[in-house]
Amino acid sequence: MEASLPELSHYLYPGGIFADPRPHRVTTILGSCVSVCLWDKVRGVGGINHYLLPLWNGDGLPTPRYGNIAIDALFDRMLALGCSRENLRAKLFGGAAMWENPNGLLAVGERNIELARRQLAECGIPVIASDLGGDAGRKIIFDTASGSVLLRRNRSGQDIGRPATATGR
Repeated sequence: MEASLPELSHYLYPGGIFADPRPHRVTTILGSCVSVCLWDKVRGVGGINHYLLPLWNGDGLPTPRYGNIAIDALFDRMLALGCSRENLRAKLFGGAAMWENPNGLLAVGERNIELARRQLAECGIPVIASDLGGDAGRKIIFDTASGSVLLRRNRSGQDIGRPATATGR
């Protein structure tokens, strides 16, 4: 018997969080941004975020555009859906170096990755899979019911927002 994909779908924009008890296919596109996918292996419920910068500095609103806000908010939403910390598993994606020779403040992808790993370790949530860093953008599709993630890396000049042609260009 072949598993079927959820009928419901959602596109997650940068700075967004998505968690719903109903099965969804959640799609997002990442460059230096990072997405944390959380999945409760017992309840079969998943959630995802997409953050742009690692840390909120205290100015303005604490939005999920910042990793330290987005990861905590996703964790809280998963608990509100009846998930338990000990059943949560994480998958991490993104954090590409989008500029040549990034360092310091330009190394946004690297700092986003470091934050996700540190914050999940502090929460005691194991990271069971990841595709991080490098210099290619990514498109991911997260199945919130099964916890599976389909990944497509951007090859030079390819628009990952649309499927590749049969010739692979």
